[in-house]
Amino acid sequence: MNVAITSFAIFAASQVGTPGPANMALMATGARYGFRAALPFVAGVALGKQLVIWPVGFGLMDLAGRAPWVFEMLKYASAAYIFWLAWKVANLRLGAGTGAGAAAPGFLAGLAVHPLNPKAWAMIVGGFTAFVAPGTPALEATAIIAAVLLLSQIVLHPLWTLAGARIARSVAGTAAEPLLMRILAGLTVASVLFVLFGGGT
Repeated sequence: MNVAITSFAIFAASQVGTPGPANMALMATGARYGFRAALPFVAGVALGKQLVIWPVGFGLMDLAGRAPWVFEMLKYASAAYIFWLAWKVANLRLGAGTGAGAAAPGFLAGLAVHPLNPKAWAMIVGGFTAFVAPGTPALEATAIIAAVLLLSQIVLHPLWTLAGARIARSVAGTAAEPLLMRILAGLTVASVLFVLFGGGT
């Protein structure tokens, strides 16, 4: 096989299913607005990764090799954006009573999450470099990587969102509420720092 599909599927599930900026955003959105209201955001997050996968598969890696400084700048700019989102999460409060008239983030907001997520870039680049044989046609490699990751997201992203909604039912309006949101924000920041400085994907 030109692409190690089984091995990559295990890798993809481990990465998509573990804490990271996207999953923390999904969990916080589910906690703040409820599972059903968050579904358009979930769909956007899942499809947004495709906006990274296809350009990488069709030549962005070549540009990265010729101008690595561009990607270094993008990496830190993306991290700064995720940190800003984490600050907003830390100051959110759960339950309908605290956000009257406020709408849940929608599909377009979800689309932006993975292109601005350093963990997503690291995961995708790692997928192409570790699980695709040299000389594999770009279309074949990209289609397989894209399909496996999308399937993992379809299964796992809603679970993070549902977990946030379930937790919110227990803590909304209690003394534990601000602590929960600060923990979610802290996990978001920690996941980005690990990607940037810990060598993880």
